[in-house]
Amino acid sequence: MGGFKLVMCLWAVWISVSLILASAQKPNYYANVCPNVETIVRNVVQTKIKQTFVTIPATLRLFFHDCFVQGCDASVMIASSGSNTAEKDHSDNLSLAGDGFDTVIKAKAAVDAVSSCKNKVSCADILAIATRDVIALSGGPSYTVELGRLDGLVSQSSDVNGKLPKPGFNLNQLNSLFAANGLTQTDMIALSAAHTLGFSHCDKFANRIQNPIDPTLNKTYATQLQSACPKNVDPTIAINMDPITPRTFDNVYYQNLQQGMGLFTSDQVLFEDSRSKPTVNQWASNSAAFQQAFSTAMTKLGRVGVKTGSNGNIRRDCSSFN
Repeated sequence: MGGFKLVMCLWAVWISVSLILASAQKPNYYANVCPNVETIVRNVVQTKIKQTFVTIPATLRLFFHDCFVQGCDASVMIASSGSNTAEKDHSDNLSLAGDGFDTVIKAKAAVDAVSSCKNKVSCADILAIATRDVIALSGGPSYTVELGRLDGLVSQSSDVNGKLPKPGFNLNQLNSLFAANGLTQTDMIALSAAHTLGFSHCDKFANRIQNPIDPTLNKTYATQLQSACPKNVDPTIAINMDPITPRTFDNVYYQNLQQGMGLFTSDQVLFEDSRSKPTVNQWASNSAAFQQAFSTAMTKLGRVGVKTGSNGNIRRDCSSFN
């Protein structure tokens, strides 16, 4: 009977853990306290997009930078104070556009304006919902967002070191970084398509357009980039990541890679490396398959390092700890 009891005990533990995980993140997490949270957030996102298109790539990038450092816990939202230099002031995060932060702050205010919702919805969940919305509102897939993240209790610039992909990464470096967050090569190739939106400053790819020009770069495209980004260019000048459909979330990103028009080395390598090339070719010609893979990858990304219990709380102000 000893073996049977042990099996039953392990089964009970497994059930308990499963229930805890299930209760930590589920689509209808706020059903009893703030049932309209997703509608409230979407309305704010729609208004913000009408004010500036930058809202879309800024919010998407903010979510990615949040989740890859300490998990999806809105730690990237925290402002530096006193002796603490927060994540957002790390050199890798200084290019995060203010419109992403503003979207979350405005959505949090709108949620908290509803009495039953006040201080019940985390900044981390609001960012996750807003990210799904900017993707859907720019032509991408709309997927179900799992909810129940708490906001993190720590935000340190030093934690960012080595956690975010660099523009010059090769496939091994990309795969290693994403694998550390439980994401596969397929997930990584899908999430890279976030570069179908947004822009980059010239210094991020200058090495590819100066003599000698990167041989994997389309010659005509290289000439256009050289014209837009001459030496000693104003560092605030920004270039569209996707030169063909820069304001639409679509699979043109992969079609661009086939033409040698990936802006970063880390983009173009997805087509140049034989291990990732078949996936690029598949999604370049199959939008539905790409959108499904992207939705799956975003759901997995949203599970990274989620805070529950005493490891987090619900911030009253997204930019400061309670």
